[in-house]
Order: sequence, then C-alpha cells, then structure tokens
Amino acid sequence: MKKILYSLVLLLSLGSCQKFEELEKNPNLPVQVPADLVLKDILMDMYEGTWNKDARYNQYYTVNYNYYGNNEYDWTTSDLRYTTLKNVLKMEEEAKKNLSTDKNAYAALGKFFRAYFWFWMTQRVGDVPLKDALQGEANITPRYDTQKDIYLQVLTWLDEANTDLGSLQAAGQATLPLKGDIYLNNSLNSWQKVVNAFKLRVLINLSKRTDDADLKVKTRFSEVVANPTKFPLFTGNADNLQFVYNAVYNKYPINPDNFGNDATRQEMSATHVELLKRYQDPRLFVTAEPAEAQLKKGVKATDFAAFIAPSPALSLDVMSTGANNGEYSFINRNRYYKGYTPEPTVILGYSEQSFNIAEAINLGWATGDAADYYQKGILANMDFFGIKNGTNTVVFEIRNAGVATSQSFTISFDPTAYLGQSLVKYAGNTTEGRKQILNQKYLAMFMTSGIEPFFNWRRTGYPDNFATQGAGIGTRGIPRRWQYPVSDRLYNETNYREALQRQFGSATQDNVKDELWVLK
Repeated sequence: MKKILYSLVLLLSLGSCQKFEELEKNPNLPVQVPADLVLKDILMDMYEGTWNKDARYNQYYTVNYNYYGNNEYDWTTSDLRYTTLKNVLKMEEEAKKNLSTDKNAYAALGKFFRAYFWFWMTQRVGDVPLKDALQGEANITPRYDTQKDIYLQVLTWLDEANTDLGSLQAAGQATLPLKGDIYLNNSLNSWQKVVNAFKLRVLINLSKRTDDADLKVKTRFSEVVANPTKFPLFTGNADNLQFVYNAVYNKYPINPDNFGNDATRQEMSATHVELLKRYQDPRLFVTAEPAEAQLKKGVKATDFAAFIAPSPALSLDVMSTGANNGEYSFINRNRYYKGYTPEPTVILGYSEQSFNIAEAINLGWATGDAADYYQKGILANMDFFGIKNGTNTVVFEIRNAGVATSQSFTISFDPTAYLGQSLVKYAGNTTEGRKQILNQKYLAMFMTSGIEPFFNWRRTGYPDNFATQGAGIGTRGIPRRWQYPVSDRLYNETNYREALQRQFGSATQDNVKDELWVLK
C-alpha cells in the first residue's frame, strides 16, 4: 500500500513540474507538414466546382422545382479565404526549412496565391484587410485596405511571381523541387503562363478604372501582350489551368451516381441557349438536348428550333409546369450523366485569355488584331467541347412518354462559315465588336471559371440578354456584391464600420446593392 501511495505522489510531483502549454499539446497532431501537402490543399481551394449555385447565378441553367433550390440571387454574406492564405504562409515556411532558401518555387507560387485569393475576396465584398492581415495574436483587429490598394498589391505580387519563376527557370530549375501540383505537373513554365494569364484577367476587370494613374491598366496590359519572352502566356488549351476528374475519387459533380429526378429538375437557361441559337452555334448540341414537345411537333433533333429554354426570370410554378410538359431542353444527359469525366473544369484558360486580349485591343489598350484573338478564343472552345471541322456525332437522350433512348445524330461544322456569319463576323474595334467578344467569352466559360461570367456581366452588361428581373430572379433583383462575414461585424467592428463608411457612405448599412469602387 505504501508503495502505491509513494508512486502516486511521485507522479503528481513530476506532473507539477510540466508547464500547462506542454500538457495541452496534442501529440497526435502534426506540427510540421511538408510543403507539397500544403500546396495540394491550396490548389484544391482554387477549384470551385460546376453545376452549382454559381452556374445558376451565371444563368447557364435553371432549377424548376424548389426542393432542388431556386433561381433567385439570394446570397447574403461571402466567406473569405484567410484560412487558405494561412496555408500559403505555412507552405512557404516549410519549403524554406526543407530547401534552406527563401528563393524557391514555393515562395514564387506563394505570391501568385496571395494575388489570386485577395483578388477573389475583393471582387466579392470590396475592401478587405491585407497589410494588417494574417498576423495572428499580434493584430486580431486588422484595418481594411481599399480596393485600389488591394489591386495594386495584387499586380505587384503577380509581377514578382513572374520574375521569380523566370529566374528559377533561367537557373536550370524546370519543376518544383518537391511534388504536390495536381494541375500542371510541377512545371514552372506552365505556372508562369498562369501568372500572366491571370494578370490579364485582373487588368480587364479594371476596365472602368483606366484613368487611374497608379494602376496604369492600359500600360500594364500592353506590356504583357507585347513581350511574350518576359511575360509568357497560354498558347492553347493544353496550357489551361483546369481540374481533371476521374471515375474513382474525383468524379464530375453530375454523374450516373446521382442520375434521377435531379436530372429532370435542371433545364438550360434561355440566357445561354438563346445566345447559341442566335449564332447557330453547334455547342448547343453538345451541352443541351432537344425539348420533347418540339420533337413531337416534328422538329428535327438537330434543328436549332428544337431547343427551348426558360428564362431564369420565370416563376418556379411556370417552369415546373413547362418541364413536366416536355417544353424545355434539359442539360445533355448523355454527356453529363452517362460517365464520370465528361470534361475538365477550367479555372483559367486559353479561350478566356484570347477574349481578354481581343477586348483590350478593341478598347485601344494594346496593338494587334482583335479579330484574330476573337476567332482563336471561339475555335479553342469549340475544340474543348470536341467540335471539329467536318462531321461530328452528337448523342441525345430522346424521351417519349417518359421512356428514354440514346440516339446518335450527325452535325456539320465549318469554322469559316461559322465565323463568317453576319452576327459572328467581327465588327471591328467598335461597340458592336466588343459586344461580340463578350458574348462569345460568356459562351466559352460555360460551367467553368467560377463566377467570372457573372463578374463580366456585372462589369459590362454583356451578354445583353441576361435576365435581370422577374419572379424567378427574386424581388430584390440582382445584387452587386456580397456582404461581409458576420464575424467581421462581431470581432472587428470598428474597422468594419470604417470600411463601410468609406466605401458606401454609411457605417451601418452593409448592402448587397452597394456598388464597388472597381465598378464605379
């Protein structure tokens, strides 16, 4: 008994010598994580999925039954990406430990990720903390930087990332020294192209701020296009930054596993379909299927008249009735529900880059042939959807009294004839020409690029058939921004109120209809 009591006293005395900070540590949690593992998490945070609410906000498809959601722009607050940015800091820290230098590819990519995610945040809400952010307990109430300062810092980071990646390659380093790149096979040259293509996206989103002497939008854009040696860009679809699916772990969001009522409650949106019909565009046959009611009338499955889509402005009751009567075109169920890998989801691609350059030339920011870039953007996207010069096969699920059969049809595509149509042929560096560029950019971003199609419409008003009011859109119409997270108001109220006052003229109103500085 005495031995037992002695042992207990000894254990208690030993325990009392340990600090609480040591005792609270969980030995099962890792304190060091290799940079390549952290990189994978960061890259996954760049992927925003498809056939989700963003796709409805982009007006690519609609929902006709409220169990599956609605078409209203019902957003309130936005999440922010500071957790991801903390991971960027951790990736850089671990890479420096492992490589014994802070001049490494992970540090270069870290600058790109900073630019990418701060741009992501400011595009949604406006001013956000940057200079005072990510300091932990040293500053738990960071001040908000202005949108202008955020864009300036984003552009600085992108220039630094481009320079660093170029220097590493010049020194003989072609790939990441560690692994972890799920997108571009660890190629530094590929990532350098991404950095510069993204810079063009940032700059084109500043089209209303070309008068700002500090941003130098036109000059910055022109120097990228004019100097491909210093600023390498995408040269084709093979360069796309995209999420590639597989049939085991990363399945396409809609697939045979969730086929059912889900597939019959999603139809195409008139915004997208009517634009394709306007241009007699074969991408319609790839992404949608003909309406059952039209086929019963004798309209051929490969006739553009066979494709009917509801406006997102219609009420769910009207949509549901029309869908049940076979009046509408659903998503191409043979393409999107018969397999697990119908197409990658492009995060940033060659088509978008081509249209961005075409728009910049149209606006007089850079020299070059806008028509050439415009056509390259169109044809690259045709290729993305597997549409080739000549005869193409398309497959539809044809429904008759609820019974579906897969049927194959042939369509012809002549690039010269398509590009020569009066509505498609580039109208020159005019307002009409810019409209053509932006409409085609919208079509090319189908189910890709996150909510960038909406941002383009918000910035330019194109496509011009974007539905803006009606029962389906909701009583408040289409918002212009997201509200700040509730946590900002609860834990950083003073700076939050100051940012609201500075941007929108009221310290108490955080309104989704407020206009961002970048759009004024």
